[in-house]
Amino acid sequence: MKARIQGQPQGSRNDMMQRIQKMQEEMQQVQEEVEATEFSACAGGDAVTVTLNGKHELVGIKIKPEVVDPEDVEMLEDFITIAYGEALRKANDTMETRMNAVTGGMNIPGLSGLGF
Repeated sequence: MKARIQGQPQGSRNDMMQRIQKMQEEMQQVQEEVEATEFSACAGGDAVTVTLNGKHELVGIKIKPEVVDPEDVEMLEDFITIAYGEALRKANDTMETRMNAVTGGMNIPGLSGLGF
């Protein structure tokens, strides 16, 4: 049984359904593109660089040897945490911005649950 959109002629409903389907396809494409993108962030004056992909998977960590101090492991841990958080924020912001470009900022039930 097909859902009916009240108050619109059949042609308008078909047009709307086609626009929604096109929007879904565009959103899926954007999601795939962002998931394939890498996001990097640094902490400690570039002492630590963390790279994630758009799926929030850790791709790499680079640590400058001069910041590895066995007497101050906590500082290194903090740098990694800060860089990871910033890379994650960049990935999420990019996904949100790209999705909003497709949807025009509309919150459409059933279309917005694509992982951001």
